[in-house]
Amino acid sequence: MPATIAMLRDLEASGEIRARSGTAFALTPALREAYVSGSDEELEYAALLDAARASLRLISAEEKGEPRRAVVSADVDNVTLRADLDAAVVRLDGPVPLSQIAAIHVDAAEAADAVTAAAAVIDAADLGDEDAEFTLGDAEDHELAWYAPQELPFLLELL
Repeated sequence: MPATIAMLRDLEASGEIRARSGTAFALTPALREAYVSGSDEELEYAALLDAARASLRLISAEEKGEPRRAVVSADVDNVTLRADLDAAVVRLDGPVPLSQIAAIHVDAAEAADAVTAAAAVIDAADLGDEDAEFTLGDAEDHELAWYAPQELPFLLELL
């Protein structure tokens, strides 16, 4: 699920996270068909990258949001495939409790400038602007750090 730091703070406070508009990304049959080859791990990583890009859209919509992409990986069964939107898109039917979260992925502090720039041009990139796409690439060059769900309070404290 694409997320923001504010959404992670809500997750810590409430014990559950709700994907915006119910939209998440997963290893779907359509995603598997889109790639000629690739292990499940590689295809899950492709879905994670799609979610990280969607996180930029959430950051761009937040007022005074923290410029770090966040993705919450969860083991969820009840999803609706949305191949009409993109190969990896699924719709969740409700909030996801902390007990179903497998990992949390967040940008390191060094990515903040690139993420800020990318969030400012995400819409232009979606419309085909090559310079904006290049700016997105700068943000996507930063790998997301991996955190176990039980590390969430410590992660948020250190931000």
